[in-house]
Amino acid sequence: MPDSLVIIPTYNEKENIERITRKVFSFEHPFHILVVDDGSPDGTADIVKGLQQEFPERLHIVEREGKLGLGTAYIAGFRWGIERKYEYIFEMDADFSHNPEDLIRLRHACAEEGADFAIGSRYVKGGKVDNWPLNRVMMSFFASVYVNSILWMGIRDCTAGFKCYTRKVLETIDLDSITFIGYAFQIEMKYKAQRLGFKAKEVPITFIDRQYGESKMSMGIFKEAFWGVVKMRFMKVKPAK
Repeated sequence: MPDSLVIIPTYNEKENIERITRKVFSFEHPFHILVVDDGSPDGTADIVKGLQQEFPERLHIVEREGKLGLGTAYIAGFRWGIERKYEYIFEMDADFSHNPEDLIRLRHACAEEGADFAIGSRYVKGGKVDNWPLNRVMMSFFASVYVNSILWMGIRDCTAGFKCYTRKVLETIDLDSITFIGYAFQIEMKYKAQRLGFKAKEVPITFIDRQYGESKMSMGIFKEAFWGVVKMRFMKVKPAK
């Protein structure tokens, strides 16, 4: 029985989706992939459907109408994975900024080292960022400093989007209560998991800026994260019923 599902949200990732799929499926561990596509006009979903002919048991797709946001894409993926009883559920970008090789290390942190959720971290010893301009590196680093100054999470890379959750974490978090849909979503999920008593482990990774396609970062996403952290400080965190 397969135990690991990699969720890849996509919007206009035709240059990357086949390459990332084949790379994940090249590993000895039998990862499955769920692509959550937000109506990509560039034909990303069609590429995935073509690949499903080659990987009918391992490659899955959920198609949504319109660009609905990163957070809602992952929540749709979480629900899909929970329903099918995957034990380890991953978040990963399509653009190779997250090295697929690190899936194995993130899974090991949960399956063998006792973590409830594992974070691919740029800012712990051994982690780094390649091919980013200095101003973006500084913005990302100090975003985590800002988050910790308010939420006291003790996680060095609070905004990281490369993660492995055990199913029990995602079953316990009330996914209906998740407020944010941009990068603040990444902070909110970590914060609520910690507040519910789950143990995090940061795994050092090298983050590499995308080579193909366009970044989805915007000022609106940044503002949501900045003000969202203040709102999180006063949230009541309760488990799902």
